[in-house]
Amino acid sequence: MKLVAVLLLAGAVLAASPIVDAAAAAPLHALLITGGCCHDYEAQKKILVEGISARANVRWTVVHEGATPAHRMSVYENPDWAQGYDVIVHNECCAQVNDAALVERIAAPHRTGVPAVMLHCSALSYRDAPTDAWRRVLGIKSLRHERRRDLLVTPMNLAHPVMAGFPTEWLVKQDELYRNDFIWPGVIPLAQAFGEETQREHVVIWVNLHGTGRTFATTLGHGRSTFESAVFLDLVTRGLLWACGKLSPDGAPMIGYGAGPGD
Repeated sequence: MKLVAVLLLAGAVLAASPIVDAAAAAPLHALLITGGCCHDYEAQKKILVEGISARANVRWTVVHEGATPAHRMSVYENPDWAQGYDVIVHNECCAQVNDAALVERIAAPHRTGVPAVMLHCSALSYRDAPTDAWRRVLGIKSLRHERRRDLLVTPMNLAHPVMAGFPTEWLVKQDELYRNDFIWPGVIPLAQAFGEETQREHVVIWVNLHGTGRTFATTLGHGRSTFESAVFLDLVTRGLLWACGKLSPDGAPMIGYGAGPGD
């Protein structure tokens, strides 16, 4: 009789408790690669990690090294450098690294399915390499940017879930407009800004499908003020979740991937 009572009690507890999918509730493991020249990466990594973690169920490994555009990130020396991560966040500025074999090694896991988030100077990284492997992951080839100034960013596709809640205009203080030198067919443009030097619009926020991988990218993010903006942190969080297939059509995190209880 005691055994029956215990079993009935256990059944009642299970019936009253929500069923939790442990795999769905597990945090996404993100690798942030940051460093190189020209930016305050010490501040940016703290803002990014704390800001995204406050919005989504993400845990982090951070690689921060180098202070020049010729720096080779040590993590990339391992052919299996992306193994074990759900998403890679690139916030590096390594424009003068021109080793084609290395660049193709960096790009390979993204082409075969590892989600990528590309921020600001990542779009100029490896630009001297004689291969388009990295640029194909990005989806947009950019070799230079205009002078630093305030940028008026306007949406191009508010129906896309990554753009949920994005303002109809966003004035970004003292950032840099990266030129669109070539756009591959897998790119879905999401927002643009006008180039004073080129006298035309340039895509500054987009997503890209390349091979079996998904990339979210923005060339915004030069200074600390952009990183600290709630618009920026909301956007990058949605972009990360979209790249991982964890963003709902309405732009909200899928169940288990928000930062709050029950999200």
